[in-house]
Amino acid sequence: MSKVEEIAKKIARGRRGTSLSEFIKELSLRAKISYDKASYHAYMAWKKGLIDIVPEKIPQTFTQYFLSIESLWFHILSTFIVTTILLALYVTEPPLVYLRYVLGSLYVLYVPGATLLEALYPRGEELEPLERLALSIGLSLALVPLVGLVLNYTPWGIRLVPIIISLALLTLSLAIVALRRKYVYFKLKYS
Repeated sequence: MSKVEEIAKKIARGRRGTSLSEFIKELSLRAKISYDKASYHAYMAWKKGLIDIVPEKIPQTFTQYFLSIESLWFHILSTFIVTTILLALYVTEPPLVYLRYVLGSLYVLYVPGATLLEALYPRGEELEPLERLALSIGLSLALVPLVGLVLNYTPWGIRLVPIIISLALLTLSLAIVALRRKYVYFKLKYS
């Protein structure tokens, strides 16, 4: 533990309920370092578990959690899915067709596995980022053929629109499960 992290730990013990900006200013003054370096050291102390950073306003219901910054990933994912569907269905000419290729590749090769992984492991610290990336790609490569297999035995068959809609429904349903599990973990952590 560095000297700055020790100072951060002492400040955290003595000043409960203070805002993050006040904490960083105090750390900057006591350790005689810049505000940026104090921010970095406060972040590292938090990552190591030496200090606890708690949101100012903790969502009490699932609706409040859904509308809070903690669920921003879900809203970004939903926007990504809608954008990819629109590009896949309506764009056929360059230059947007290249964006269609990139987003479509992510849509098929990464996103379904990533949402399943978020549903299985709702806490961020359970897996390293590289492990998450590799498992997301691997799980996507397992899920997408299963969707194709199921679609093969339906009246719609394996065509562009049924595949896009099926992957969207699968991904969004897994994302909703992940959102719910993250909410339960968030509630346990801060209550």
